[in-house]
Amino acid sequence: MPASELFVSRGCVGTSPAAPSSHVRSSTTHPATVSALASDPLSRSLSASQPNRSLRAVRPANRSLRRLRLTTPVCARHQESQVAAAAAHVAGETAAVTAGNAVRESGGLEERGITVVDVDLGDRSYPIYIGAGILDRGDLLCRHVKGRRVLVVTNETVAPLYLERTISALTHGNPQLEVRSVVLPDGEQFKDLETLNLIFDRALETRMDRRCTFVALGGGVIGDMTGFAAASYLRGVNFIQIPTTVMSQVDSSVGGKTGVNHRLGKNMIGAFYQPQCVLIDTDTLASLPDRELASGLAEVIKYGLIRDAAFFEWQEENMDRLLARETAALAYAIKRSCENKAEVVAADEKEGGLRATLNLGHTFGHAIENGLGYGEWLHGEAVAAGTVMAAHMSHRMGWIDAALRDRITAIIQKARLPTRPPSAVTKEQFRSLMAVDKKVADGQLRLILLKGPLGDCVFTGDFDKAALEATLDEFCEI
Repeated sequence: MPASELFVSRGCVGTSPAAPSSHVRSSTTHPATVSALASDPLSRSLSASQPNRSLRAVRPANRSLRRLRLTTPVCARHQESQVAAAAAHVAGETAAVTAGNAVRESGGLEERGITVVDVDLGDRSYPIYIGAGILDRGDLLCRHVKGRRVLVVTNETVAPLYLERTISALTHGNPQLEVRSVVLPDGEQFKDLETLNLIFDRALETRMDRRCTFVALGGGVIGDMTGFAAASYLRGVNFIQIPTTVMSQVDSSVGGKTGVNHRLGKNMIGAFYQPQCVLIDTDTLASLPDRELASGLAEVIKYGLIRDAAFFEWQEENMDRLLARETAALAYAIKRSCENKAEVVAADEKEGGLRATLNLGHTFGHAIENGLGYGEWLHGEAVAAGTVMAAHMSHRMGWIDAALRDRITAIIQKARLPTRPPSAVTKEQFRSLMAVDKKVADGQLRLILLKGPLGDCVFTGDFDKAALEATLDEFCEI
């Protein structure tokens, strides 16, 4: 075992007694994945026609020893929390993921076509409801509303489509509920403190009190800003996420990351603040532009690459069905993505190490978004190009083989996403913008890179700087 890896064996937790390793490792498919794939009708053809792939998916879950390599030296004051996080990660991979992250039946919801995924955070746990038409289910919404006042935050694109339906769902059978709304401009370029103040203005004008509930109705920008407003307003009020894009449904609405952009960096001002629930109505994707749909698939692909090999292989077989908006395929991709995200968040809520692996492609991607100008490329487009860059760098360092690198490029192309950054973003811009990335620690750039078989990655500052420079040379024209 490498020096001072934190290790978790079935039934025991400990550390080896030497100097610390320099990165966190995220492992492959776990029992919940295999079970979910086996029960999903879309995956049966994959299991039947490619039995060796199914076996590869099972094997990592049966290893007697799972390791999480630490990002930083194991100081005495940090060791206990790091061990606890690792233990929680392994516990989350066993026995149907305990009460936490498995899909479950809840009050007959399964019988009504509603899937529930739990995010297990102790007394701050919350459900993710997934189903068609559930935006009209006022009973689901109102069970998570506190107090008698609600502020719905949305944007000028989503408001004409879903605002009145949301207000009707909230007030049906609840005449005592006072619902107000604020409609913000649409786009990443408006994810800033100036726009955030519009939420505070409306909350104060309508006398929202500490028992009020903020409802985020829209994509990732709306969810991030509403969550940050809820975390800040009166030092914290209740909030609910109703994501309406693939990107927000599979990623940003789950896990409590909230915030706004700064001109020097993306999401640099924010807080960790969990919602009371996430309500995902898959019917809202019918109104989503094709470009937005593809953008969200970049995050779906990510989950397969960093921790869920069987899910990635399912995507390779079913990408055309996702792009065609087949209901069953989209519902499964959303469910499995939420399960993966929930498991990671339950183990590492505030991104002490493991959760950082969810940022595969994001360090390059955020540099693209900022360098080009927020809103020019969608977030998923930038992440897709960043993921290809990370894959090429991983291959350049000998951490993955050429076959996997090429599979990554192929699936991103199949999802109709870019595989190269825009020519307008220069090497110098990449260097300067990556230097202020949120994952930089003590002046050291840390990246999420792929290492080992499909489904494995590392979060590390211990990489060959020449490989990074060579990757920038490969992908940047100037």
